This record gives sequence, C-alpha cells and structure tokens, in this order.
Amino acid sequence: MKTVEVKELTVEAFLPYGRFAALIDPAAEKLGAPPIEFYRDMVQQDLGGSDISFSVCRVEKREMVIDTSEYHTACTEGILPLDNDALIHVAPASPNGETVPVDRIEVFRVPKGTVAILRPGIWHHAPFTVNDDPANVLIMLPERTYANDCEVYEHPEEEKVQIEG
Repeated sequence: MKTVEVKELTVEAFLPYGRFAALIDPAAEKLGAPPIEFYRDMVQQDLGGSDISFSVCRVEKREMVIDTSEYHTACTEGILPLDNDALIHVAPASPNGETVPVDRIEVFRVPKGTVAILRPGIWHHAPFTVNDDPANVLIMLPERTYANDCEVYEHPEEEKVQIEG
C-alpha cells in the first residue's frame, strides 16, 4: 500500500491546488479596531462567473446599543458565526433616501455554525457577541462590497436602540 505524509498548510504548498484563509483569530489586513474589526476580502471563490469574497468580522463585548446600520443594494450578505453565538439586528429595506425604520428593528440570536443570509437592502451592521467571549463571524459578499455598495447610517442619539435580553 502506498503511503503519504501529512504536510503543513502553507500558501506556497497549497497554491497549486487553491487558496485558504484562517477565519478564527485572523491575522490579516483589517479595518477598524476592537471591539469591531473587519478582516476584509481574505479569500475569494469563483462560483462560475461571479465571485464571493470571505471576510471576518471579529466582535468583542461592547455596549448592547444599535448605533450604526448599513445596507447593500446589489447583493445578499451571508453572516456565519464561527465560534460563538452572535446577535444581529435587521430592519426592512427602505425607499431610496429614507433612513433606517428604527421602530421596525428586530434582533436575532444566530447560533454558532448557523448561516443567515440577508436580502439586498436589509438594514444591519456588525453583530454583537452574546457573552464576554469574542465572536469571529464569517461575512460573505462580493469582493469590495464594503467600498462599492455600502450605505452606512450613524443613528443620532434619539434613534439609538438598546438591546435587551
């Protein structure tokens, strides 16, 4: 019987076969600083004519207040907590020029290992960790969506929303 040795996974060794990215505790180019760090476009996958880009949003414990929302017009967004449950806030899409319908914001607990796919236009932002432990959350979008198709809204004080429970 033939035998084969196990190799360490390195960029150079794996390059003839594909690409990879470490998604838990990433060490890559990022935007932001704790408690929210966004490790953007870590690796892409061609889906037969369109690409999906895998990024990690690492969230640490922070005040449970929704103070920022965003949406993407041209694509869905996949959100997959990898190592801890996460809370995501969502609100229905609003007509162009209108802001977040604050009175319609809902918050959902997404268990680790469960993927949530948001429709285009749905208001959302960085997840919240459910406890004192950080959460590494896989974000799946077309490459550079954060720069090309992202409308961000900073909630004024009277429109901030406290998460309970």
